[in-house]
Amino acid sequence: MQLISVTNRTPQLVTQLTAVWADSVRATHHFLTEDEILKIKLQVPNAIASVAHLVIATAEQPVAFMGINGRKLEMLFIAPAQRGQGLGRQLLQYGIAHYQVNELTVNEQNPAAIGFYAHLGFRTYRRTTVDEAGAPYPLLFMRR
Repeated sequence: MQLISVTNRTPQLVTQLTAVWADSVRATHHFLTEDEILKIKLQVPNAIASVAHLVIATAEQPVAFMGINGRKLEMLFIAPAQRGQGLGRQLLQYGIAHYQVNELTVNEQNPAAIGFYAHLGFRTYRRTTVDEAGAPYPLLFMRR
């Protein structure tokens, strides 16, 4: 598996990463309905295109990615077939080493992600009762 910092976000790459996002969300965000996933998915290409730093994990094609703004992890998504193999840890440690990532936000209803981030030294410092769009999905703000 190779980690690559990407500056050229071609339409093909954005499409591939959006598919990784959708598969990952379906496998981990069980609190979202399919309609909600499809609605959020419309915003994903712009998020991928606009994040300051985009790092992808690829073999023959992208299987995971993370986006970073400043020192904040904005997104980290892994294809379901790649979960549990250390790829998330590898990506996040890369982000910490190369971009000094020390902050992130995670859905409270995604306990596996919370445990993963806590295991890597992140601790909750704030909680909201709704997400950025005002939907009833509590968020946890974590720092390392």
